[in-house]
Amino acid sequence: MFEIRFHGRGGQGVVTCAELLATAIIMEGKFAQAKPSFGSERRGAPVQAFLRTDDKRIVTRSDIYNPDAVVILDPLLGAEPDTLKGLKEGGYIILNTTKSLEEVMKKLKFKGTYCVVNATEIAVEKIKIPVANTSILGAFLKVKPIVSKETIKEVYEERFGKMGKQNYEAFELSYEKAMIGSFNG
Repeated sequence: MFEIRFHGRGGQGVVTCAELLATAIIMEGKFAQAKPSFGSERRGAPVQAFLRTDDKRIVTRSDIYNPDAVVILDPLLGAEPDTLKGLKEGGYIILNTTKSLEEVMKKLKFKGTYCVVNATEIAVEKIKIPVANTSILGAFLKVKPIVSKETIKEVYEERFGKMGKQNYEAFELSYEKAMIGSFNG
């Protein structure tokens, strides 16, 4: 089983991000489970979403405490220690940020694989709103290709209708611009 925890704030599309990826995984014949977790349901409040994927049926329904990957949509949350809490050593950190890969690795010092991209800037450029959920998945799939780009494109077209094309363009640009590196201590 591969487990992902998404971090962001209300209004950034954190829950939708997990749902989009889960839909793509299921479309490719694997099992997936996406689950939101939030307190006060308001724009700007911290939000988490969880996603599990496996080749066999998933029966666990709990939150994810020891993820294999953490996807951080809000650049300010990248500096919060709770976002990396429980992340397995050697895991993946996908971060929406304006900082360079080297700056992020030096600051976080987590032993694992990093992927950074300015997903918000890409979202504004391609879909005209600062919601990074569809673009950050481009960075995630560059570092951990658990579904095909073609399936993501199909999911975006189904979910967003005429805006599917722009959302997929944001995904593609994020995939192209994402920087990947490893920190081993």
